[in-house]
Amino acid sequence: MEQSEKRSIQAASEEVSREFKTLISADDLDSLKQLQHLILGRLQDSNAVLSHFNEYSEHCFTEVSSDFSRNTRLLRSMKSDLVYIFQKLSYA
Repeated sequence: MEQSEKRSIQAASEEVSREFKTLISADDLDSLKQLQHLILGRLQDSNAVLSHFNEYSEHCFTEVSSDFSRNTRLLRSMKSDLVYIFQKLSYA
């Protein structure tokens, strides 16, 4: 871009910015900023709580995953035993 184009774009941007500033009052902008900071704080708190919960869930899962695996193997074994028994009973 040429230097004159850059200057004209910057001048137009400044003019648009000035016009936007006239559309809303400084008190309203301050109020919006405060609300945004409040929302940011709440989101950060929520994020911290969720991170803690995820760590807790991961810890609990590691504690019970071996039990799940063992019980799953037991259920599969029991199922195969029952299938075998029912097959023998149906042929008898």
